[in-house]
This record gives sequence, C-alpha cells and structure tokens, in this order.
Amino acid sequence: MKMDKKEIALGAKLELARREFFSFCNLMAPDFYKRNREYLVELCEGFQNFYEGEDEVLVLNLPPRHGKSRTASNFVEWVLGKNQNEKIMTGSYNETLSTTFSKAVRNGILEEKADKDKIVYSDIFPNTRIKKGDGAMNLWSLENGYNNYLATSPTGTATGFGCSLMIIDDLIKNSEEANNENTLEKHWEWFTNTMLSRLEEGGKIIIIMTRWSTGDLAGRALEHFIEEGKKIKHISMKALQDDGTMLCDEILSHRTYKSKIRAMGEDIASANYQQIPIDLKGKLYEDFKTYTEIPKDHSGNPLFTEIFSYTDTADEGADYLCNIIWGAYNHEAYILDIIYTKNPMSVTEKAVAEALTKHEVNRSRVEGNNGGSGFARAVIRIMEEILKNFRTSVKWFHQSKNKNARILSHSTWVMDHIYYPVNWRDRWPDYYKAMATYQREGDNKHDDAPDATTGVAETMIMLGG
Repeated sequence: MKMDKKEIALGAKLELARREFFSFCNLMAPDFYKRNREYLVELCEGFQNFYEGEDEVLVLNLPPRHGKSRTASNFVEWVLGKNQNEKIMTGSYNETLSTTFSKAVRNGILEEKADKDKIVYSDIFPNTRIKKGDGAMNLWSLENGYNNYLATSPTGTATGFGCSLMIIDDLIKNSEEANNENTLEKHWEWFTNTMLSRLEEGGKIIIIMTRWSTGDLAGRALEHFIEEGKKIKHISMKALQDDGTMLCDEILSHRTYKSKIRAMGEDIASANYQQIPIDLKGKLYEDFKTYTEIPKDHSGNPLFTEIFSYTDTADEGADYLCNIIWGAYNHEAYILDIIYTKNPMSVTEKAVAEALTKHEVNRSRVEGNNGGSGFARAVIRIMEEILKNFRTSVKWFHQSKNKNARILSHSTWVMDHIYYPVNWRDRWPDYYKAMATYQREGDNKHDDAPDATTGVAETMIMLGG
C-alpha cells in the first residue's frame, strides 16, 4: 500500500527520534524541547554522546526548572527503547523522589494512544513494553527483560540488583544538608559502598545535581574518578551566562533571576543557578600564587636568605598537625614542604625532625600551646641525637592572639606573598582542600591549615618580610 506524504514525513520523524535523543524529546514534548532552546539541544546531545561514546562518568549541573530531571527520565525511556537488555538504577535523596522519577519513566512507556495525532512512546518504540504484572513503582521489568529498572535512595535497598546504567539525581535536599559534612559523608559512603557495588562491568554512571558544596557527591566523584583515570564528561550550565545573557529567557528571565537572588541570598542562589558551591562563594582565600622553580642564581644555587619552618601541633585528636617549611627571598615565602596529618605525636615528631633536617631549615617556630613545647623538645632531641642536626634552631612560644582574627587579618598577605609549588594540590591534597574551602564566616570544621599558614605570614612580617 502506497503511503502519502504525511505518513512518509511521520515515519521519518519516528525514525529520527529512534536515532537522536533530542529528536525523541522534541517529538514527545515539543512545547518544552524547542529547537531554538540551544542549551536543551546541547544537553540532549551530551546525554547521547555519553551513552554512545567511551566516557564512563557523566556529571551534570544545571539550574532548577531547566529540565535536568525531566531530560534524565526521557533519557531512560530512550535508552530502554534502543536496548531492552539495559538494567537501570536511579537514586535520589529519598524514596518519594526516586519513586516520582521511576513513575515518570514507567508511565511514559505505558502511555496509550488516545489521540491519533499525538505521538506516544509506543509509536517510536513499539517493541518496548512493561511486563504485565510487573509494574511496581520502584522495580519493574520489560517484556523481553528482567529487572530492567530499580529506583532507590540512601535509605532504600539495592540488594540483588545489578545495573548497566546508574543515575543519581538530586541527592541533596537543601542548603542545610549541603553544609552538613556528616550528611555529605553518608552520601559518599552510600554511593561507594552500595551503589558502585551494583554497577556491572562496563557500566556507566550519571550524576545530576546542584553544585551545593565542593564536598558534595558531584565534587567528590569528579576527583575520585579523575584519580582513577576514568573517562569523564562534565556538563555545567549557568543560568546567568558570562556575557550577561540568560541560559534561556523563556524559562528564567534576568528580572526573575535577580528577584530570586534577593529572596534566597546570594550564596544559595549562586549554588542553585550558577553552579558555584556555597563553600567557594564565601571562601576566605580567593587565589593562591604558585611557582614552577625556586629562585636561583646564575650557578643554579637557591637565592633564599633563610629557610624557615612553622608548626601548629594538633590540639585534639580530631585536629591536624601542620608543619610548613619555606624559603624566604625578596620578602616572599616559597613553600618547600608541608606535613599535614592526624598521625600521633610519636609519628609526627620524627617526621618533622626529618623534614627540618632534609631542607636544612635555619629557624623553626612551634606554637607552644597544648603540648607544643613538649613536641618541640622531642623534635630537638631526635634531630641532635639521631639525625645529628645541630644546624636548626627550634623555638616554641605561646600563641595568645585570637585565632580567627589572626587568620582574617593576614589573609591578604597570604594570597599576595606566599608561593606554592605549581602541583601543590596533588602533593598535599588535604592541606589544599582546607585552604581552598576555608570560610570567611560560619563554622569551619578544621582551621589548622589556615592557622599555620598565618604563622608563615606572621614570621615573615616579624622578620621584616
């Protein structure tokens, strides 16, 4: 039977929707997935390229109400239409949200045709159907598959379910959770201990969330998988673009955006709409100077006038010992070595003594508060009796000034005059994180790194730096 032009055109659209994810979204919801909404075209292409390419992890950060969760549920439908053997597991911050995501996917596949002119899922993928009697909200299968979909949460279960595609969507509920380190740690433990154990060989991971904190799941996953050498795709979109235009005026105008900022506060708005974590928005140190080589003369000898060390010992069991060694040249401090650890005194005394000896430190200052004087005496004993180092002068003193006031008042000097090795983030990751995320206001879990670094500034200023 010969088809008319209308039927041929429809057939072409259906075929294009099977091959292209954006065309699928456009055909299913043309009012939202308009072709002139370039960010949605880019977003859908990003999903498809990730699925069909070699990338193993996709991290997606998008402003609210711009369709990230909607596109993710459409993506699950499209993937199951192309491959009924896929096993997909989604996780959200609670069972209600994970069930909502699951229901959207399931209902999209189940939708029956009531209007001959309205395209439904079965028009595009007629062979993908929910197995009869297996349409539970959180766990269901396709007719030709088994356990194709599971929705869970940190309080749910994933026992006995393996997946080829894992999607984590909106794991943080609000700013309170984003600022709660215990909650962020529980999220990470759930992700690594529960979810990752369910991922099958060759499986892919998608993490969709607002960038609330540098320590949130998206941030930690990026660092973790980069270190593992996995292939990562990161899509991050700001509501307000760098050129002053909006990502999509139809969805969020500049006037409405400014109104939201006034209502919710700049830091929360920046996290929600600009993908700037709250702890970066309010961080004390905005920038750090680095060096690739220490200052040297024409013969290759270091130009340092002296080499110093500053030690802040751990006050309590949860605190860090921080020892910083630097060379002084032209009123600048060039960081040579850092010990930043929770190890006990019996370990750190030896480590610091060895570092002072190795770098031929001239003068070392140790905060004598809370056992610091005893620590200094032990370091001197190890240097003289074991390492035969009589060069380094170690002095301890009582620090009576307010710690927060010291850190704040010397922050500009730290940013302007302290130089770190260009690879300092990799060499001392815990110290780097403590410095890069330290907040000007509010609670900071650890202040040992900024405290000792302030000691570097104070030492240089005291000596005429």
